[in-house]
Amino acid sequence: MADNKLVVTVSVTGSMGAADTPYLPVTPRQIAESAVEAGKAGASVAHIHVRDPETGTPAMGFDLYREVVERIRDHSDLIINLTTGAGARVIPDGNDPVGLAEGSTLAPPEKRVEHVLKLRPELCSLDVGSMDFGPHVFVNYSAHVDIMAEQIRDAGVIPELEVFSLGHIEIAKRLIETGRVKNPPLFQLCMGIPWGIPANTQNMVSMVQALPKDAIWAGFGVSAGCFPMMAQSAILGGNIRVGMEDTFYLEKGVRAKSNRELVEKAVSIIRLLGKEPATPDEARQLLNIGS
Repeated sequence: MADNKLVVTVSVTGSMGAADTPYLPVTPRQIAESAVEAGKAGASVAHIHVRDPETGTPAMGFDLYREVVERIRDHSDLIINLTTGAGARVIPDGNDPVGLAEGSTLAPPEKRVEHVLKLRPELCSLDVGSMDFGPHVFVNYSAHVDIMAEQIRDAGVIPELEVFSLGHIEIAKRLIETGRVKNPPLFQLCMGIPWGIPANTQNMVSMVQALPKDAIWAGFGVSAGCFPMMAQSAILGGNIRVGMEDTFYLEKGVRAKSNRELVEKAVSIIRLLGKEPATPDEARQLLNIGS
């Protein structure tokens, strides 16, 4: 395989709020079709969240995940990466110090990985640390993360370790050292999310330097940082991610009408840098899937 190949992940639909653009995929069919179309444009991995088909708000229903996965598998050889981030949102009740306000989704670790254990995708995300995440708290209690990592490992699924700060990388290293995550580890550097690590070159370099030496990694930024951080990741030797979870815009003031458009722009950028998108089978080799 040529050494200029890199893995392009499409983050199809996000986990925040209702649909903020008329083009965001919401139903299982829309999500699957959007992923397949992005695959034709150069994506080799589809990172999947699901939404309530009626309201467009983030959801956790197993039947929604199953339909998306089955539809993608029926029409594509894309690598499927299911989120396990759902079930970690906490909004404190202002009238009760230990209570949860409406909008909280806190769930036990077994619930957060249920769809992964049943559907057995090749990859799933694993958020390893907690943080203020925009208007709520994103809670990944270490004992729960340990349980999730063990169950993901035992299911034969590779976890993509989502890190939003340098401290999260240290938590991930403990998961590797204790055998809960197998080598070589797969990392996703998540940048520009309020209030995680800001999206800039210096911070991405610092995160890359903090990774285990054998780590496979990708990096992305959100909003205005999406394409700059995508290009920076490719320059530093990482894989890339782009999609409507991360940005709704192709450029300032120009909304993307599909994930395919975002992937097409990402591919055009990496080609200017002398890189090429890997096919799904090439991506499996690069990500050590099946080894």
